[in-house]
Amino acid sequence: MRATLGLGGNLDNPKHAMALALRTLDSRADCQVVSVSRLYRTPPWGKTDQSFFYNSCAAVDTTLAPEALLEVCLGIERDMKRVRIERWGPRTIDIDILTYGELERAEPLLSIPHPRMTERGFVLMPLADFAADLTVKGRAIKDWLREVDVEGIEVADESRDWWQSA
Repeated sequence: MRATLGLGGNLDNPKHAMALALRTLDSRADCQVVSVSRLYRTPPWGKTDQSFFYNSCAAVDTTLAPEALLEVCLGIERDMKRVRIERWGPRTIDIDILTYGELERAEPLLSIPHPRMTERGFVLMPLADFAADLTVKGRAIKDWLREVDVEGIEVADESRDWWQSA
């Protein structure tokens, strides 16, 4: 199944953390990273009195069920010392499942597609790098992107291979 992930962070070295997370996923027998966006530097969202974030998105082919993929992502976050202190607060890394094939469901622990992804430029810009035509909630990512605030979002690394050497 093809899943898309959103990655971000603003503490320590987020580029390295996201690269390590992607390489960790790619090294698993049940996950293969097939596309990665450019790396973006983005202003904080929700809680704005903190450092800029780095964000990216990736497509992963996986044999894991959605819940198992979530557990793997949360395990990677824990291994990288992610601490959840406040909503939208600073973090070393965050890995969100954005989509999982055509699956649509809303449950307390995992809603797919991610319930706020279509409101966030820091998700839609990197996702559009490789999945502009992906349909979410009946519309293509490129169409959602036209309607969100992208002010202050800039490309931090043009290469889509940044994760292999960071």
